[in-house]
Amino acid sequence: MVIELWMLLWIATDAGREPRIVAEDTKAVVLNKNDAYAHIDWDNAYNDRVDVDRTSIDLDRAIALNPNDAQAYFDRGAAYDDKGEYDLAIADYTKAIALNPNDAYAYYNRGNAYGDKGRYDLAIADYTKAIALNPDDAYAYYNRGNAYDGKGECDLAIADFTKAVALNPNDASAYYNRGNAYDEKGKYDLAISDYTKAIAIDPNDAATYNNRGLTYEKKGDKEQAIADFRKTLEIDPSHLYAKEGLEILGVMP
Repeated sequence: MVIELWMLLWIATDAGREPRIVAEDTKAVVLNKNDAYAHIDWDNAYNDRVDVDRTSIDLDRAIALNPNDAQAYFDRGAAYDDKGEYDLAIADYTKAIALNPNDAYAYYNRGNAYGDKGRYDLAIADYTKAIALNPDDAYAYYNRGNAYDGKGECDLAIADFTKAVALNPNDASAYYNRGNAYDEKGKYDLAISDYTKAIAIDPNDAATYNNRGLTYEKKGDKEQAIADFRKTLEIDPSHLYAKEGLEILGVMP
């Protein structure tokens, strides 16, 4: 028993976990291997995307001990998500929802998995349910906006990105993606404004400078486009699109 406790604690500490927390959760598992919640607590302390296979095994045990535990299915779904096994993740999130139909996060995560599979209608349905349960979740609006954009529904995407930035004004990604949607609609001034806001929040994101440069190019503002492409390459010297942008404008990278 002492050897097993030492081995579990060594693994957790080596993985970068906070030793005090892991030690307590490890002790609980060793003392009571038939306690489903002990396995879940150990898993939560152990798992920070360090070893998702080990996480899944421990959650299998927790579910076997308590097959009606929605949280265990949710956590295992997240572990499958980390491994890119989206069908298994969706199955577990679906089970979690069946056991706890008011869990906004389960709908949100299942929506993410559907989005990763390109099943945008199902993703949108899940984000919509998550928003109904938690209307202040900026990320649900943001990801639903991404799903709408994936379907080419720019107006709906813009509406969701606008709600996302209203709830979280410091989200550079929401400004960036709304800028992309405005650019797709040919609303270049609005796109440039959003890219500029994103840059103010995250001044080291090469993609934002590149996209603003492309939009300036579409507007015929060569000097601003060149400046943004050069800034892109200053941040990321290997950025292919910025190099191509400069070449198209007759400027050597």
